[in-house]
Amino acid sequence: MHNIAIALHKKGFQLSGSDDEIFEPSKSRLKKYNLLPDVEGWNPDIITTDIDAIILGMHAKIDNPELLRAKELGIKVYSYPEYVFEQSKNKKRIVIGGSHGKTSITSMILHVLKSQQKEFDYLVGAQLDGFETMVQFSNAPIMIIEGDEYLSSPIDRRPKFLWYKPHIAVLSGIAWDHINVFPTFENYVEQFQLFTETIDQDGELIYFEGDKHINQIVNSTSLRIKKTPYSTHNHKIESDITYLKNEDKWIAVSVFGEHNLQNLNAALLVCKSIGITESDFYQAIQHFSGAAKRLELIAKNDHSLVFKDFAHSPSKLKATTAAVKKQYSQKRLLACMELHTFSSLNKEFLTEYTGAMDFADEAIVYFNPKTIEHKGLDSISKEDIEKAFLPSKITVFDDSNKIKTFFERTTLNNAVLLLMTSGNFDGIDLNELGNAKV
Repeated sequence: MHNIAIALHKKGFQLSGSDDEIFEPSKSRLKKYNLLPDVEGWNPDIITTDIDAIILGMHAKIDNPELLRAKELGIKVYSYPEYVFEQSKNKKRIVIGGSHGKTSITSMILHVLKSQQKEFDYLVGAQLDGFETMVQFSNAPIMIIEGDEYLSSPIDRRPKFLWYKPHIAVLSGIAWDHINVFPTFENYVEQFQLFTETIDQDGELIYFEGDKHINQIVNSTSLRIKKTPYSTHNHKIESDITYLKNEDKWIAVSVFGEHNLQNLNAALLVCKSIGITESDFYQAIQHFSGAAKRLELIAKNDHSLVFKDFAHSPSKLKATTAAVKKQYSQKRLLACMELHTFSSLNKEFLTEYTGAMDFADEAIVYFNPKTIEHKGLDSISKEDIEKAFLPSKITVFDDSNKIKTFFERTTLNNAVLLLMTSGNFDGIDLNELGNAKV
């Protein structure tokens, strides 16, 4: 939301905003553009008929006093995906969907387009090197959108990506997530079926052919669209470096792991569809280092490395640990993850984590019982988690002081430390930790 505010400010809009609590880095970035509210909290008196439109974020509840006043006054209320469409309805829209990989695919496309000095707008779910904001609105002819399947707003329970109506769509894979919204896997898969039905009738669907659920969707659709499958890019690993095969050349890249090399192939197909040559793509992708918290290298020395990653769902854990172990096969892998999201802390969903840490030489799982209580979920025990991850053998911590002590006492020697969380292990500065370990 704060990125959209900055993007609209840069485009010349007059705007203001409200929130009951504003965290960093949003606070400093809003202050830089003089967009920070004078007072935190909700004040319906500031909602007047002078306002042309309101963009509603997920943090505001359905009974928010400012929202109720806006409805009373008949002011147009947009969800943020609805407003993104409003800003892009006259552009060619490329939308990247899927349970995993969408941030990486979007980031790769943005990196290549920027290197080719193309004009484009974008919405991406991570901070990228060379991009001040995660959203841009301009007069560019195309927009690259990371298409999230989560809810649009408190008063619009549709997935965000159903708003975007792509000309080119990508589906990277389907693995159950957001069980608080989609209580069954079948209900979750249905959202991606609905997404394909929003593609422009003369558009293109680029999809990962190794996912059986996506294949079922593709094979069942009667839409008159171009269907383009992709798989893992041809590659090899030598001396901890991944090389891509392009005709008779081997090209070294910084990204690695089968999932990332599938993402890269998706990005390549999108770029070709919008006029980027293969030669220009490979020239640019050599210098792509990744998106923030997507297998992000935060520290290294001559014998050890530390990565942080957003992985928290079972499929992401498996893919990320497998990628790191395969890339650094001669090093010991210490993989640490935090159960932090609603889905991951749900006792019924825990069984989905079977074998999720198999590739780690040592596996650590942390959770905070207070987080479970705060989310209103049934309590879980360390034993529940140990059993759920079998046959992966894991050590479970449920005390923030103990996990901090573990990190402090751990030494790395010819090892990779992989930190996986959508949080921060209850207040640990992961970058500071990484630098302290090497």
